[in-house]
Amino acid sequence: MDAYVIECKDKFDKSVAALKQNLGKLRSGRANPAMLDGIKCDYYGDKMDIVSLCSISSPEPRQLVIKPYSRDDLKSIAAAIAAANLGVNPSVEADVIRIIVPPMTEDIRKDIAKKAKALGEEAKVSIRNVRRDILSMVKDDDSMSDDYREVVEKDIQKEVDAANKAIDEIISTKTTEIMSI
Repeated sequence: MDAYVIECKDKFDKSVAALKQNLGKLRSGRANPAMLDGIKCDYYGDKMDIVSLCSISSPEPRQLVIKPYSRDDLKSIAAAIAAANLGVNPSVEADVIRIIVPPMTEDIRKDIAKKAKALGEEAKVSIRNVRRDILSMVKDDDSMSDDYREVVEKDIQKEVDAANKAIDEIISTKTTEIMSI
């Protein structure tokens, strides 16, 4: 396999992994600790990820329990979750924060499914951009014969098709999960 094809495949795998991570943040009717990934709260003047300041568990399918390592951080973590616009309201108890994920209406499900599809389209655009960049590098490479260049371009297109198929399957699975009651 050519170095260009290997580089292309690596970048496609990173795009698919980023899509999976972004889809994990979407609400699906179940409590998922990944919903809180990327949320930063104020920690003594710095911005820190919530996941590094507390433990997060899901004792029930629609509930998250967040236990900060320090009780002093309760209010700042709750404020950061509320400001993240996740569609949930954190409730502060003695030394934990409880989040009850409300059931989703059909309209909310459709809206979240649209967001998932939009994330899939962004991943496909990323893949097309990588393909364009790699193909321009292949065309500029004077050490390749024309026949070999065609073989490399076909291999790159096969990788593009495989990545797009993987994205479609991931989006289909996530949409089914979101739309199920």
